[in-house]
Amino acid sequence: MSVHKDLIKHAENQNKSYQEFLALDQQREMYIEEAVELCKHGKPFSTYKINEVTNRMNKINLRIISIRKNVTPEMVQEYVNKLR
Repeated sequence: MSVHKDLIKHAENQNKSYQEFLALDQQREMYIEEAVELCKHGKPFSTYKINEVTNRMNKINLRIISIRKNVTPEMVQEYVNKLR
């Protein structure tokens, strides 16, 4: 019975971590969109918030997710140039 309880607890912890990851991923996407919009309009932007969230995401220990790359201002500019 103890093993069963341990497995349930492990599954609950994995689910909690996954939900946290999904929330952070959504926040990261929002920050990326924000930077892209500012860049499109020639306004100054920073990737600090994007990378702060990215680093938090990468600390979540789940095997089913891949590591996210940090974003540079050049990457944002490159993306905006492709859109034009």
